[in-house]
Amino acid sequence: MTDNVTPETGTQGEGPSADADARARVKIFDTTLRDGEQSPGASMTLEEKMEIARLLDEMGVDIIEAGFPIASEGDFEAVTEIAKAAERAVIAGLARANRRDIDRAWEALQHAKHPRIHTFIGTSPLHREHQLSMSKAEVLEKIRETVTHARSLCADVQWSPMDATRTEHDYLCESVRVAIECGASTINIPDTVGYTAPRESAELIGMLRREVPEIDRCTISTHCHNDLGMATANALAAVEAGARQIECTINGLGERAGNTALEEVVMAMRTRADILPYATGIDTRRIMAASRLVAQVSGFPVQYNKAIVGKNAFAHESGIHQDGMLKHAGTFEIMAPEDVGLTTSNLVMGKHSGRHAFRTKLSELGVELGENAMADAFVRFKALADRKKEIFDDDILAIVEQSAAEAHAERVKLKFLRVICGTEAPQSADITLEIDGTEHRHTATGDGPVDACFNAVSALVPHEAALELYQVHAVTEGTDAQATVSVRLREHGRFATAQASDTDTVVASTRAYVQCLNKLMVRRAKSAPGESVAV
Repeated sequence: MTDNVTPETGTQGEGPSADADARARVKIFDTTLRDGEQSPGASMTLEEKMEIARLLDEMGVDIIEAGFPIASEGDFEAVTEIAKAAERAVIAGLARANRRDIDRAWEALQHAKHPRIHTFIGTSPLHREHQLSMSKAEVLEKIRETVTHARSLCADVQWSPMDATRTEHDYLCESVRVAIECGASTINIPDTVGYTAPRESAELIGMLRREVPEIDRCTISTHCHNDLGMATANALAAVEAGARQIECTINGLGERAGNTALEEVVMAMRTRADILPYATGIDTRRIMAASRLVAQVSGFPVQYNKAIVGKNAFAHESGIHQDGMLKHAGTFEIMAPEDVGLTTSNLVMGKHSGRHAFRTKLSELGVELGENAMADAFVRFKALADRKKEIFDDDILAIVEQSAAEAHAERVKLKFLRVICGTEAPQSADITLEIDGTEHRHTATGDGPVDACFNAVSALVPHEAALELYQVHAVTEGTDAQATVSVRLREHGRFATAQASDTDTVVASTRAYVQCLNKLMVRRAKSAPGESVAV
């Protein structure tokens, strides 16, 4: 058993102020690597998880839920390696209410400076009857047994009653009492199916504090899903009622409609401290870097009008808005772009820009690259500059993302592509792929150039994957804009998602398809994915 405790240090914005110190502290529990990864197609490699975990640790996230160790060998390895590497954050692993799950979680977490076992069981009538086939008494006994066992291994135990917002209040209170008696130090109240509303969220936390006074010895946490679009509002309402931990994900990534978005609750508390007198330990200047990294790794692009991190969040096109912005930014902006890691630099990039200017621009965009990655990205930048008159920040970010994505694509690489298309069918694609170091060529036809390209790739790399998603959006404006293509494939229950960018949409599409197949190959080689869970 360990006596490690949760670290309470961190910075918000440019550092903690006297006012921030006077505000109630709200811990940020990030579950991007667990609940976020359960989004179909969002599975991540060990290297990708490690990269995200490092950034979360550096930006001041209090607790990182690194995964569900019993789910698969890959999840176990990821939790183990993140636990070893984390410097500041508490590292949590999820476990169902059984000894095998809890022991496996502890096996992975014991290496952490600050470990936490997070165990859960369904408590609502629907879950008791249809998922567990257990009576109220049997569920209470299971809580008693498993929380006691978890506490015997780890000093920091979090317990969650899954589907809490649809659980009878008297039974929820009884369940919480048992968990606290057995040693849980954090009680998390999940809105597992995104069913509740802000008033109910606050009332539920208030009810627990009245009826279970011993809960004040614990940290009360809230975990909200966004099925009705109210996750952020529900989380903040819970905080106002006494919760002091928010479970959330970068970009709101998560099952179905996603989770509470970290960037939204953090910036809401920072921007509206007048009515939300709470402080977090998040360095908000790292938010955009985290958003871009998670979007690139997961293959889930951020919608343009997404709060805080969307492409249009700080864009102004209306003449009235532009006039106001020129006179005073506060007329139409409630927060400064720099507060979330955006740059207002006027450094214009083009084909005459040198390596030093390129590196400076990357730094302003919150991107840090090693020498090899920097060299590769600079070559791509120069190639793009020869094809485009104006290089935008989003173009540069797309270059970096494309370079990073291809760095993981080891077995199959696109070497050559030529398509014939037009009003007369059939369209055809002549393609050369390098597969395990050997070049292979094939020509195929299809219903359009993209279909022809995908058919040619499939002929060279046989598979049984079904195309679940094909999405194209322009990175910037103009006919020479780069297109970013997202592709998601499903094969025997395994999902993979990839993105690629190019000024040629067909090339971007083919690259995304090839990268997706590379990810599927990696997952084929690993053990079958374990059961995913919702908390």
